[in-house]
Amino acid sequence: MGIKGLTKLLADNAPKALKEQKFESYFGRKIAIDASMSIYQFLIVVGRIGTEMLTNEAGEVTSHLQGMFTRTIRLLEAGMKPVYVFDGQPPDLKKQELAKRYSRRADATEDLHAALETGNKEDIEKFSKRTVKVTKQHNDDCKKLLRLMGVPVIEAPSEAEAQCAALCKSGQVYAVASEDMDSLTFGAPIFLRHLMDPSSRKVPVMEFEVSKVLEELNLTMEQFIDLCILCGCDYCDSIRGIGAQTALKLIRQHGSIENVLENINKERYQIPDDWPYQEARRLFKEPLVFTDEQLELKWAAPDEEGLINFLVTENGFNSDRITKAVEKIKTAKNKSSQGRLESFFKPVVSTSAPNKRKEMSVKPEKEAANKKSKAGVGRKKK
Repeated sequence: MGIKGLTKLLADNAPKALKEQKFESYFGRKIAIDASMSIYQFLIVVGRIGTEMLTNEAGEVTSHLQGMFTRTIRLLEAGMKPVYVFDGQPPDLKKQELAKRYSRRADATEDLHAALETGNKEDIEKFSKRTVKVTKQHNDDCKKLLRLMGVPVIEAPSEAEAQCAALCKSGQVYAVASEDMDSLTFGAPIFLRHLMDPSSRKVPVMEFEVSKVLEELNLTMEQFIDLCILCGCDYCDSIRGIGAQTALKLIRQHGSIENVLENINKERYQIPDDWPYQEARRLFKEPLVFTDEQLELKWAAPDEEGLINFLVTENGFNSDRITKAVEKIKTAKNKSSQGRLESFFKPVVSTSAPNKRKEMSVKPEKEAANKKSKAGVGRKKK
């Protein structure tokens, strides 16, 4: 679910924190991707006709493999370095939300049966998507595929979005890609939506910068987390009657959930019994994640024989198409190793005076050239 109403709230109140980017603009960037969210998208969209998904000869669903394979190649061909992060054990506080999702899928299954009986194509399409669930087998298949492609895989100890955010905060990756807005609540410095959308949709990537979000909303990170909890998150129910805009108004006015609870009209807004907002806050601020020392991100050459055996022999993919795709991966790996242009123009750091730092300013080209000729000092390419 993520955070209810947060996308529109930021579009209305923090427009400078959002910018549209071209897919190709992330050339040379390392991107942490919420794997489960991507697989869910593939199961809903890739090769789907009504209730039918892509399957192999054994009748096993392969939509997730098709989607993961082609979409990852697209990232690699654009010069990106993806790392996929998979969910681990969910926090106890999330079990209530997971139970709700299970109930909603059960209801959707009943509605789907009714739609199939009446032959209502629109309802069949709608309810069949609501019955989709990412299983352990889907995850295991995609982990195996990605490793054979030479793409790093992380199995998070708990929430994938939290691990992605931790990688971004430590500088291991440039950005986090997901559709769930709680990546921002976990503090991901750069968050991307629609990166994993198919190229046919022609939708620009939406980039959110958390520092600008806080600046425009005039909130601290702690207040932003409280805002997200009030909006509604995966860890606890929201207060009925308080939507995103009201939540922002209350946090700006009172500064914290504690102060909000002391000052709101209890008759108008009914606070849930035993509302665990403090535990939800802790999970956002101190999530269970691996440290950089516990992780090693390595992009390797694809295992051509392994990919052909897994995709062609085991899952019935076309041999020629997979062979051509492997060549694309090899070419893309060479391309992504070139790096981004700005990495060649980093200022030289002097070690002669470690306690002093010189401020650098951008000079007009001619003036800079004159200085270089006089002093014999210039920027070096790394």
